[in-house]
Amino acid sequence: MAIYEGIHDTAFVRLRNYEGVFLFDMKYASKDNFLKTQVYDCAECYLRMKTVRNLIEANNEFLQLGYRIKIFDCYRPLDIQKKMWNIMPDADYVADPKRGSIHNRGGAVDITLVDLNGAELEMGTSFDHFGPEAAHAYKKLSSKVRANRALLKEIMLRHNFRAFKSEWWHYNLAESIKDPLANFKWDCP
Repeated sequence: MAIYEGIHDTAFVRLRNYEGVFLFDMKYASKDNFLKTQVYDCAECYLRMKTVRNLIEANNEFLQLGYRIKIFDCYRPLDIQKKMWNIMPDADYVADPKRGSIHNRGGAVDITLVDLNGAELEMGTSFDHFGPEAAHAYKKLSSKVRANRALLKEIMLRHNFRAFKSEWWHYNLAESIKDPLANFKWDCP
């Protein structure tokens, strides 16, 4: 597509500049998160261009079914990762900043699905629920919740993302582990 021409796959770009149909609820730009504190200065979503391209393709498929992606988190500066690790040093839920996270590489998104009016589909737990109920393999859920999670996962996998086993909302673009860690902070509009 022409909108991607001239932009290297590994360049960081602002998602809002490329697509207008995502819904944004950037949790770490508010106190509505497991940290109970705002760690981002403003609600922006930056990702590497290759992540943006695949995410838009996935969202286009959801749109055909009457849904769209709601985004909770995108790229995360390494300094923020360190703060999060200090609060929750559990590698099942927060990546050790010594190794870094795919979020720190611009290849991860935390998402859910909403209908075209913006109402979230039921997923069984809230975003950032740290417990076994948030895992993809957890079975004690209603058939509706299991179907919603399966739909999200199926389409994301089809668009080159990988699921994180303990978090139904977390998806990594394949091969993003090879991208370098980053610590840039974006300017707020």
